[in-house]
Amino acid sequence: MCSPSTDSKRVQVAALDPSTFARHRIHTMERDWAETNCYTDVMIEMLHGFGFEPAAMLAFTLAVDFEGDQWTFFKPPHADLEALYGFAIEELAVWRPLAQHIEEQVALGRPLLVELDSFYLPDTAGTAYRRVHQKSGVAVNAIDTCRRQLGYFHNQGYYALDGDDFRDVFQLDGRVHERMLPPYVEYLKWVPGFRAPRGGELVEVSQALLRRHAARIPRANPFPRFKERFAEDLAWLLAADLDRFHAYSFATFRQYGACFELAATYLRWLEEQDVPGLGTSIDAIEQVSHATKAYQFQLARAMARKKPLELAALDDMAAHWERGMGALTSRFA
Repeated sequence: MCSPSTDSKRVQVAALDPSTFARHRIHTMERDWAETNCYTDVMIEMLHGFGFEPAAMLAFTLAVDFEGDQWTFFKPPHADLEALYGFAIEELAVWRPLAQHIEEQVALGRPLLVELDSFYLPDTAGTAYRRVHQKSGVAVNAIDTCRRQLGYFHNQGYYALDGDDFRDVFQLDGRVHERMLPPYVEYLKWVPGFRAPRGGELVEVSQALLRRHAARIPRANPFPRFKERFAEDLAWLLAADLDRFHAYSFATFRQYGACFELAATYLRWLEEQDVPGLGTSIDAIEQVSHATKAYQFQLARAMARKKPLELAALDDMAAHWERGMGALTSRFA
């Protein structure tokens, strides 16, 4: 037993302070999509916080596809993370209180990727915090179970919670608000003796992954298939409410728009490392992102006014995709 007011049992992976933590430039530069999806955003900031360059992992963004009723939920493959940064991601079996698992694994130097309820995450103030119960992935870097403090990566930065938020997010002191299934939890296990590539070696490893992912770029342009499905969905979507719009948009427009913006960021990072000949692909893929952001707003206005929406913008996106991916596959695949 310990007292939150007098005792401390703090463990952490990296010595980070939420008040001084500087986001990675991916989350500070002016962008079409301030956030992508919770997993990828968390991974970007966690890698940055541990001293790695997260842009090097983004080759996987080039291979996303339209999957029938949604676009690929893009996440960095585990094999890529191990090759670049030297850790494996393993699933954690949750068989005792979650805070105890986190304390033990963090003490072993292993950050945890865990789904928590945004209702108790203070960094979501203005959206979900104390307003909406919804799961969101975070990466835990530090925990003090006595003082009830948590240091975690989430969305675009590194944050802390304590007190009632700690008690409620882990449902301590009998504060069970609703029946919950155990969350899905992963931990990072560092590869013994791994030396993370830096500088030119990092660029070489990243380009090797680029060649592998370029070979996975869809053979057929995914935008004509998406246009056909979207035309079918539009009939009911124009009569739907705002919540339905957000759910649909997240699975489609935001998913591929944010992904292609990251793809352009990746290629621009390679260009900064003196990899030549990427300008055509960068420009084309950025155009997909820009056009998607604008089209998402057009859809929202069409739904509000119950007015038809032209589909020609999807043809433009298809042309940009063809130009950008064609240049990449001819060179790298």
